[in-house]
Amino acid sequence: LTDVLEICDLALVMTIDPGFGGQKLIEHTLLKVAQVRREIDRQSLLTEVEVDGGVESHNARACADAGADVLVAGTAVFGHTAGPVEGVRSLRAAIDG
Repeated sequence: LTDVLEICDLALVMTIDPGFGGQKLIEHTLLKVAQVRREIDRQSLLTEVEVDGGVESHNARACADAGADVLVAGTAVFGHTAGPVEGVRSLRAAIDG
């Protein structure tokens, strides 16, 4: 990844085992997010880091703190009991503090 980051607009880190929605975020994958972020910063690149899988309001801040710029949160948004608008609000509140 190190050698190709300079030609990437976005680096995707899967935070679940790909296959189906609704899975729980695998906590140790946030170490990978931080590693990718450090390398992007070391190279002074504009590459964004995206996480996909298991993102919910209770772990969204940890994803951002690890270095993610983009959070894919399908189930947290579209499966929210109060609807997708409230799902987005909940995620934003969790990230913004």
